[in-house]
Amino acid sequence: MDDEFTLELDDQLCFALYAASRVITARYRPLLDDLGLTYPQYLVLLVLWERGAVPVKDLGAALQLDYGTLSPLLKRLEANGLVRRERRPEDERSVIVALTDDGVALRERAAAVPPVIGDAMGLSKEQTAQLRGLLRTLTDNVSR
Repeated sequence: MDDEFTLELDDQLCFALYAASRVITARYRPLLDDLGLTYPQYLVLLVLWERGAVPVKDLGAALQLDYGTLSPLLKRLEANGLVRRERRPEDERSVIVALTDDGVALRERAAAVPPVIGDAMGLSKEQTAQLRGLLRTLTDNVSR
């Protein structure tokens, strides 16, 4: 048996990822509470702030979420006046998600979030870039 792969908890990469994800998400919570958002709602808004109006299908692909998971998020954001969903005139089956004026305005307040999280992580720019790259590679490899 390869010594690298044991049944010891401290040897489980999945547990290290799980624990890191939990503490980072918990660190986001008070910041996002101030914005009236959950973490998944924040992720939706990040895509819309970056890309503008997008089809639901593209939003799901960007966030790696299926329609059943994404739909309730969009309903809540729409109820809160931050996004609107519209059928595309040229294809009634396709729905576009766009920011409202309030959704656009929230971006300015949300700009304070990444620096706080970055400071909490305590990594250099180089370490952050390296970790992000490794995690993307990991995700791609495991997804195959």
